Amino acid sequence: MKLGLQLGYWAAQPPAGHADLVAAAEKAGFDTIFTAEAWGSDAYTPLAWLGSSTSRVRLGTSVLQLSARTPTACAMAALTLDHLSGGRHIVGLGVSGPQVVEGWYGQKFAKPLGRTREYIDIMRQVWAREAPVTSAGPHYPLPYNGEGASGLGKPLKPITHPLRADIPVMLGAEGPKNVALAAEIADGWLPLFYTPRMADTYNAWLDEGFAKPGARRSREDFEVIATAQIVITDDREATYAAIKPFLALYMGGMGSEDTNFHAEVYRRMGYSDVVDEVTTLFRSDRKEEAAQIIPDAVVEDSAIVGDVDHVREQIRVWEASGVTTMLVSPRTIEEIDQLADLIS
Repeated sequence: MKLGLQLGYWAAQPPAGHADLVAAAEKAGFDTIFTAEAWGSDAYTPLAWLGSSTSRVRLGTSVLQLSARTPTACAMAALTLDHLSGGRHIVGLGVSGPQVVEGWYGQKFAKPLGRTREYIDIMRQVWAREAPVTSAGPHYPLPYNGEGASGLGKPLKPITHPLRADIPVMLGAEGPKNVALAAEIADGWLPLFYTPRMADTYNAWLDEGFAKPGARRSREDFEVIATAQIVITDDREATYAAIKPFLALYMGGMGSEDTNFHAEVYRRMGYSDVVDEVTTLFRSDRKEEAAQIIPDAVVEDSAIVGDVDHVREQIRVWEASGVTTMLVSPRTIEEIDQLADLIS
């Protein structure tokens, strides 16, 4: 089992102490550090800034939003960081949801699977640098020849020769079709709310992708980097209470009331009634109540909370289920060292 440090995205102000956490994670043997983005801070700037002080850990995004950049712009950023880091970059991508794509980026959300496939194909053309980059579309036609086109566009190759002709790409995917797509065309899967209890279901989705003609990977060389809230404590009750507002936000407040991909994850876990109640309360501005009605079992499904022996045992359970890296968010250097000791 490997560990990844999830730094996430910024809240109202830039976070303090991330440089110290990154240094401690590299020293403790963490495999990767990740940054994220929503509709505030971007993922690439802090990753490059913090990554400049590292020499070993991989530098990943979990995740970049497809609609934030054209595929060629994303490929440019990736090949740049890959050069600066000496070949340590991982591109983690996700489609986000219609609320963000249409409300923040002003783009259509339709056909997320097709857009993802086309997007990654274009990026890999850029990195391979075998020929000028072209795409028949329909989502990202290159050269553009649609409405308003000048007719002067021409296929281009990147001026900068990529350090690697094939930078790893991983998908943040939640639904069965998207998880299968990750297994077919990507190098890894970045699940957000993972539960070992549903490993057989996840593996069936992944196997569908691995079985596709021309699938890029097999189970033997495919990474599953799963977000895992790990808290070593003797006070589970207080920790559960601290986690539940976060779950209420994602379960009841993300997306729209009838289109929330995170909520669908919990419905697949068997918590439809909980999702309905949390959504009603959260969208009625009763957020505290929404958090309080979440059963402890919901927290236990995708978090590991307890004493050292319990945490160590559950890490083995996650590993046995197919997870190759646990993506954790320790807040102190002591917590980083403690987690590292548990998997050593």
